[in-house]
Amino acid sequence: MKHTRQTIATRVSIDGILGPLDCTLDPSNRWNGWLSPHFTLDAARELSAQTLRLAEEDGYDCVDTIHVIEGRADSQDTVHLLEGGPRRHYDEEDDTEENLAIAVRIPWRSLSRGATATIAPATQQARKAARKRKITGRGAPRAVVVHIRWQYLDEGSDTAANIVRPDDEGLYPIGGWEWTWSFASWWCACGQDSVWHETQCPCGLTRDAQPKTPLGTAGVEVGKILRAVTPQATSALVDITGLARVCAVFAGDSEIDTADDTGPFDTETLGWADEVLRMAMDNAVPEDIVASGWELVPDERSAALYRITFPAALAD
Repeated sequence: MKHTRQTIATRVSIDGILGPLDCTLDPSNRWNGWLSPHFTLDAARELSAQTLRLAEEDGYDCVDTIHVIEGRADSQDTVHLLEGGPRRHYDEEDDTEENLAIAVRIPWRSLSRGATATIAPATQQARKAARKRKITGRGAPRAVVVHIRWQYLDEGSDTAANIVRPDDEGLYPIGGWEWTWSFASWWCACGQDSVWHETQCPCGLTRDAQPKTPLGTAGVEVGKILRAVTPQATSALVDITGLARVCAVFAGDSEIDTADDTGPFDTETLGWADEVLRMAMDNAVPEDIVASGWELVPDERSAALYRITFPAALAD
């Protein structure tokens, strides 16, 4: 896949069953609305492990599997037997029920010159050759990726298994225009979800800067509560000497009136923010305050007055 302005790095998944996996894709290249991702070899290995686990749990007759066969550029040719679950259609006169299987022959030394692995039925001869296989050589690592659709293989389809060839960037297009890939998402502490490649939440927090303590999360929630009433709010002072409470709200350097009868906030809003803080304090340890980015504010009346600065929200 050639990189264009539309190509993005993101993550994809399928209904929480497969993924999330890092990939590169063109968002406009879709099949019935679904995405067509291209994966690195490491991601293909992880995808392979996931599909094989699914096949073992749910049965090979309803799961496609991905296989990554590893070798060396100067290795001798090898034959690999890829075996699935029990065959549904077999000769009733034969008292042995063979598993579904294919044989993959790999010309390791010719791969760099444009040759490709080949897929054939798992005959007795192929099974014997597979038992004798031995990856030799000390050349550069090579890999062959195989996609098997077992349900169609059992029906005799000659296109049920194929070699997934890498694109110009060395990435493997797996499941494109076939599987129901969609963007993976991430959840912000404010409760908003975003697709993986959108790294900043509308609330201003980035994907990689999510709070890691109860107090950090509480600060985000307090900001969300206060900004729902006054979007220009940028910070708040909280006193935690007794029951934690919000004692001042600011828009930049200007303090916002928090009086119930004259300011924009009502008792319920401030009480909700206070309750979020108090619940977080119940689960916090002293080290959480520094880790949460709360700034101690010198004050004559309180030894535990802190400023919580809200992340800069994205412009509409």
